[in-house]
Amino acid sequence: MEIYKILVIGNSFGEDATHFLHDLALTRGINTKVVNLYIGGCSLERHWRNIENEAKDYEYQLNGRATGNKVSIQDALAEEKWDYISFQEASPFSGIIDKYMTFLPSLVEYVKKNVRNKRTIYMLHQTWAYANGCKRDGFQYYDKDQMKMYNAIVDAVWKAADEVNIEMIIPSGTAIQNGRTSFIGDNFCRDGFHLSYDIGRFTVACTWFEKIYGINVINNSYMPQNIDKKRVEVAKRAAHCAVLN
Repeated sequence: MEIYKILVIGNSFGEDATHFLHDLALTRGINTKVVNLYIGGCSLERHWRNIENEAKDYEYQLNGRATGNKVSIQDALAEEKWDYISFQEASPFSGIIDKYMTFLPSLVEYVKKNVRNKRTIYMLHQTWAYANGCKRDGFQYYDKDQMKMYNAIVDAVWKAADEVNIEMIIPSGTAIQNGRTSFIGDNFCRDGFHLSYDIGRFTVACTWFEKIYGINVINNSYMPQNIDKKRVEVAKRAAHCAVLN
């Protein structure tokens, strides 16, 4: 079976997003190797500094699970011929275009020069707005307004992707915003900004699945434990609509 190899140059939001991705794909007979390079709250600036210093500061997470291994970005790029590589900004800065443009161009240029697969597809992860009432300091950049943060993220990610010629945007933030209009309401985060371990993570994994593989996730039979069928349907539909529009 062919293995699709996905590298996330990420942080805790990358961890949340990809936790269920391997299992979703496997249910449709697609084998994946999903690696998230994890440093909590890691910004594009820190990713770039880590490249400069060849810092082995990343926790190597494989298919949604910690391995205990520490690696550098250089180690990860050398390890595989990655089919997909994702970038993202730290969540407080995710709606601020100037933050992207200071370090994202250098980061993307370096990765493209050093990747082993010259047909790698590059992705920009459009992350989600914080829950209303979130106490995190970064919410102040958006006047502690969820819709203002969401709209800023959408705008910044589109502009950044266009500037650095990234062809794929994963609309996780739109999927979560869609889900918030359902009976579940504003209950997709466990602490105001990280996704809940069940419905939040599942919704975004569905978004990654459909965007990457082009397969309608509504028809995917995978169900995580501890999520009832009604919530599973909301998650799939929220993701599907985000990818469509």
